[in-house]
Formats: sequence, structure tokens, C-alpha cells
Amino acid sequence: MSDTIKGTVKWFNEAKGFGFIAPETGPDVFAHYSEIASSGFKTLAEGQEVEFTVTQGAKGP
Repeated sequence: MSDTIKGTVKWFNEAKGFGFIAPETGPDVFAHYSEIASSGFKTLAEGQEVEFTVTQGAKGP
């Protein structure tokens, strides 16, 4: 998948560097800090609205 998807952050653990995003449609998506496109400390806040693309990882999309 390469289309941009809108969703809302369900939770994000800053200490572990990952969390989950609930897209507008479909199952929840794993989010890793290394894929956050921002400068400085990379984190997400619960309830934050985001746009993202889904990529294939070692354990699935």
C-alpha cells in the first residue's frame, strides 16, 4: 500500500518507541518511532490525528 491514510493514535509508548494507530477504515496499524516524519524527539500523542502510509515489515503490513 502506498496511499496516504488518515487515522487517530490509539496509544504510543515513548519509552519503547511504538504504538498503534486506528485508521478511518480497517484494522489498527503498528507505528514505530523510526518511521515518524518529524525533527527532534519522535513521538505521538493519544488522540492525535495523523496521516500515514502502510508499508510491509518483517511481521506483516
